[in-house]
Amino acid sequence: MRLALTARHLFDTGSTPAEAYANLARRTREPLRSARAVCAALAIPAAEANRRLDDCYDALLANPRPGSEADTGELLEALGVFDVPKPLTPTDQAIVDLFLTAIDAMGGIRAGHQHGLARWFTTGNLTAAYLSLAAAHPLPRTGDPARYWTTLVQAGELLSTTPTPDPRIKPALTHCRSQATTHTTTP
Repeated sequence: MRLALTARHLFDTGSTPAEAYANLARRTREPLRSARAVCAALAIPAAEANRRLDDCYDALLANPRPGSEADTGELLEALGVFDVPKPLTPTDQAIVDLFLTAIDAMGGIRAGHQHGLARWFTTGNLTAAYLSLAAAHPLPRTGDPARYWTTLVQAGELLSTTPTPDPRIKPALTHCRSQATTHTTTP
């Protein structure tokens, strides 16, 4: 608990989660305990923090190299270990469900893109997820372009009805509508 309070203090003084981890790991020489403390200070539920840390324990935390704490902290942050989950409203959940349908209609997705989308879903950054999907394209052989674009139109319409929608939604929605029209009228 005391280590989590130290992490909270580091956040209060401007440290990022990666920096807080590095600071704690250098002090304690206990990388797993330090990572758990950062998660606790971010109010990430213990079960979720343990699941995330179990996924990367062998690669990053089991045998730390001295002096690698900053790099490890940055990797933990990039992997989403320190992402604070945001509760989704029913509208947010409907948007995520549409995104999942669009991802299925892509016919395949790069692992890095999938990882980024999962992080945005967790943190509730649905605008970033939408913009990313609107900039992508379904695969020519395995994708379903008509379903992909019409699903993104539906998601964009829901996003544009939220209070103070991001101004980038409108041009992305226009693009998705154009693509939907192109792919539903072309055999």
